[in-house]
Amino acid sequence: MVETALAAFAHEVRTPLTGILAISNLLATSDLGERERRWVDTIRAGAEHLASLATLLVDAARSEGPGLEIRQDFFDLRTLARLAGDSLAGRAAAKGLRASIEVSAELPAFAVGDPVRLRAALENLIDNAVKFTEQGSIELRVAPVRAGKRRANGRIGIAFAIADSGIGLTLPELKRLFRPFSQANVSIAARFGGAGLGLSSVKQLARAMGGDIVVAQRSGGGTVFTLNVELVSAEGPAGASSREGATAPLSQGLRLLSVEDNPFGRVVLNTILTELGHHAEFIGQGEGAADRLGQGAFDAVLMDMVLPGIGGVEAIKRIRALPPPRGRIAIVGISGRAEDEAAARAAGADAFLVKPVSPRALATALHEAIRRAAAAT
Repeated sequence: MVETALAAFAHEVRTPLTGILAISNLLATSDLGERERRWVDTIRAGAEHLASLATLLVDAARSEGPGLEIRQDFFDLRTLARLAGDSLAGRAAAKGLRASIEVSAELPAFAVGDPVRLRAALENLIDNAVKFTEQGSIELRVAPVRAGKRRANGRIGIAFAIADSGIGLTLPELKRLFRPFSQANVSIAARFGGAGLGLSSVKQLARAMGGDIVVAQRSGGGTVFTLNVELVSAEGPAGASSREGATAPLSQGLRLLSVEDNPFGRVVLNTILTELGHHAEFIGQGEGAADRLGQGAFDAVLMDMVLPGIGGVEAIKRIRALPPPRGRIAIVGISGRAEDEAAARAAGADAFLVKPVSPRALATALHEAIRRAAAAT
């Protein structure tokens, strides 16, 4: 019951978070003054942290279950690392701290793994580092693990080290850190807040991703957390780069049918799609999707999985029951719950997105869906 309620919460909270992140990312590319840019960075960092908390809460509810189902998505590893660095820089600046970010040139540009949970783990570590540091600096270092080198099936170890000059911890306190709903010191909890949920979940995530997290006292004071994970190094799609905003090759001007009942979600998706050069028509219920496809020419469908009336799974099945070519249209399932992916793909979705949705992720999913749909015809 608790797990179901938290999963529903995660879906609902990620819809507005998609909007906050999308609009703040668009604002960040605008011609802003230094003060306004700091405001945007603060908004974006807060939204990223809320998204990570939603992920960690749902995972914590499943901690007694069969274990996490780690996704294996293609993603831009360098951009993920750089965005984590941007988040750190924004939070540190807001508190008057220095930030140092170093991403190794040997880091693979693209990888296959679970970017949603990896980002959630990093956001939690960044939040803790800023929270427990009142003066000085915080450093983020991202690099391949040389000792492991390239493993079987192209797997490679990646280390994310976050060092702070904060309050520091004693050895007994370090040992308590990763217990669920526990903090190292009661007086610290009263002073800085927090339930201790994050670090136990981060450790669970790290182990599910083939790695672990270790913590050590920093020379000169403070703490160093090192998150190690295993990913599969991957080649990017032709013409793609790790520049923010870069997308997989996809012709512009697509006409899309978006099945989304949340008014805020519609505004956000329409904003992202317009920036990508596409046009979207929106309907609010899954029952009308198949009929609407029969009335107009669309290139793809964006299907929210949680809808009033019939859900996204049944709506996808009804579309797939249509005669070709409409029944073979490209479909992208979208949900705030990662566990919806299996059912969406089984029903006939060609690609799947977990909220919050970024412009790059949406463009990549559309590219995948249209490619798969074309290959099936």
